[in-house]
Amino acid sequence: MAERVLAGPAANVPVGGVIVVDVRGKDVAVFNVEGTFHAIDDLCPHMAASLSGGFVENGVVTCPWHYWQFRLCDGAWVDNPRIRTGSYIVHVVDGELQIESPALPTG
Repeated sequence: MAERVLAGPAANVPVGGVIVVDVRGKDVAVFNVEGTFHAIDDLCPHMAASLSGGFVENGVVTCPWHYWQFRLCDGAWVDNPRIRTGSYIVHVVDGELQIESPALPTG
């Protein structure tokens, strides 16, 4: 079962903005696209560039190093959707961002 990780106030991410938060030791970029929040792993799977440093257009972030493009809605690479980066559901509860993260294994 997924667990929610607090990521700070939604007001910290203005429309068109992005922040990077730690989700269980992993950098996750949280984008605000026209008031809708999207969260994906901050590292491009191609050469590990920070996707938060890329530019966003039409719901797609372009990697600043080699221009690979990823859909913010699901982390899929635009040119080959079988390749993707991690994608997370974002909730806004009482003005706070909460990112769904898979539960850690127990035992």
